Amino acid sequence: MKLTKDQQDLLDGKYGPGAQLAMKVQVAVGESFGAERMVPITRAHVALSNQDADLWLAEKMVDMGAKCRIAPTVNPGWCLPYFEAKGLVSEEDYKMMERTHNAYKKLGAVLSYNCTPYIDTNVPNFGEVVAYSESSATPYANAVWGARTNREGANSALFASITGYVPEYGLLFDENRKGTILVDVQADMDNDYCYHMLGMCGKKIGHGIPVFTGLPKHISPEAFRNLGAQLNTSGAYDMYHIVGVTPEAPDLETAFGGKEPERKVTITNEDFEEVLKEISLEGNREIDFVMFGCPHFTLNECKHIHERLQGRKLKKEMYILTSSHVKHMAELMGIDEELEGLGAHIIPSTCPDQPCWKFLKGKIGLTESPKCAYYPQRRGINFVIRDLDTCIEAAVTGEVK
Repeated sequence: MKLTKDQQDLLDGKYGPGAQLAMKVQVAVGESFGAERMVPITRAHVALSNQDADLWLAEKMVDMGAKCRIAPTVNPGWCLPYFEAKGLVSEEDYKMMERTHNAYKKLGAVLSYNCTPYIDTNVPNFGEVVAYSESSATPYANAVWGARTNREGANSALFASITGYVPEYGLLFDENRKGTILVDVQADMDNDYCYHMLGMCGKKIGHGIPVFTGLPKHISPEAFRNLGAQLNTSGAYDMYHIVGVTPEAPDLETAFGGKEPERKVTITNEDFEEVLKEISLEGNREIDFVMFGCPHFTLNECKHIHERLQGRKLKKEMYILTSSHVKHMAELMGIDEELEGLGAHIIPSTCPDQPCWKFLKGKIGLTESPKCAYYPQRRGINFVIRDLDTCIEAAVTGEVK
């Protein structure tokens, strides 16, 4: 690999042992992919997890004197003040989250604790080379904004933040961003929830870069978020195209780079029904709680819940996970206070895959997100999956159809 003077200085330890280790790992990753050089990045997002390996690495880098050249936004752990005040976390779990917070603070990260920074706080421009980890962030940056990032892990994104570089391979090259699978969507795409279901069809779509046809011309930020999150959950897709919608797919020919698709796939309502049977508990039952926000909900979605409830009290608790930015906006607008009074709690900086939810073990939840249903299973929490409005009504009645 050909390195610039600055990159070689990093590798030689001129900027300290932390930056040296980060560059050493990045060079090794690059060489494993046949990269010939490193290229600078302008943005980064680290999928902080507040788990053993994540904390170990962050503290190790702090101890080695590392600092981020490119301050990354970070994924959520859980909101220390909220859960501590309610007495819902152990001292051990509290200390681990506190240590994680302090480690990333010392590294110089932007402590956003938000898994959807690509919507409002860390939005890349077309063509920017960035280093994004987080399963919904990579496809959104590539497909929706036309920025360029490979599927970074939490550690490689952190190393990129420290060095300011990534090895040049994969989706950083034009030829590797072209579509390979034509996906004709014949299913009804009436709301944002349908994009969750489309994204969960990865098994049928198969390996490659999907090019979707048959979708509406206007697709909301929330629908794009849902599609990318579930595509990466069901099949590890870092890139997709929607003909006439996403920036690198003005037409079919451009999306496929002038080549024929390797295969063609049709997605129907029946596919959605089959997917739902596989991933959701059966309905027609009482539920214990409702949870939204994996990936984090937007202000528009908080407003939608507020409008749909029309002042009705909930029979079951509702947890709406958001960024601190959305939480603050909801507070300023009075939405947060009114929802809280009804039994719907807007909780910032928190992920469903965290120990703060231990109190829900053994209970049955309801959500519109397959990803939200997937992660808490290992903590003994299981979910029914339905569309957003059905979930809202079930929180009022206490039962889901």
